[in-house]
Amino acid sequence: MQIFHKAYVYLTCGSRLLVFNEPDNPDLGLQVPGGTIDPGESYLIGARREFQEETGLELDAAFDLFAEQDLPFETLVKEGKYKAPPGRPLKGQHFRKYYHVRIDEVPEEEWTHYEMTPSSGGDPILYRLFWLDLFDKTALDREAFHAAFGDPLDALRTKL
Repeated sequence: MQIFHKAYVYLTCGSRLLVFNEPDNPDLGLQVPGGTIDPGESYLIGARREFQEETGLELDAAFDLFAEQDLPFETLVKEGKYKAPPGRPLKGQHFRKYYHVRIDEVPEEEWTHYEMTPSSGGDPILYRLFWLDLFDKTALDREAFHAAFGDPLDALRTKL
């Protein structure tokens, strides 16, 4: 089984969390910025790089490691209505580290951005980024998130 090291950024402003969806893949749920660590790259550096690639934003703030997850995508049972498009996510064992970053001001309420070099290869991926209140009904529904990205939200809420 192939192993992938992943790092994700849970960016908050107050109780609001930056999330995105993929307009070209409407069956996917909500996601947070991040992805595959490059060979020789630390999780922290990878989290910063992936965040910038997926959002177009640079963060000048502290990254606080708040959760880790070991997710076997070979055996992950597909629950709910969200299904991955062919070739995604990368099949194998995903070792994830989740970083929390706080900012004082929302840079934009909503925007779109293309990830030009997806780790699974292929064409650029269009993201629609927006803010979701962590105590909102949607944020409380783990099924609203793709690939278990909703799992660490309880731990994140306790940090606010």
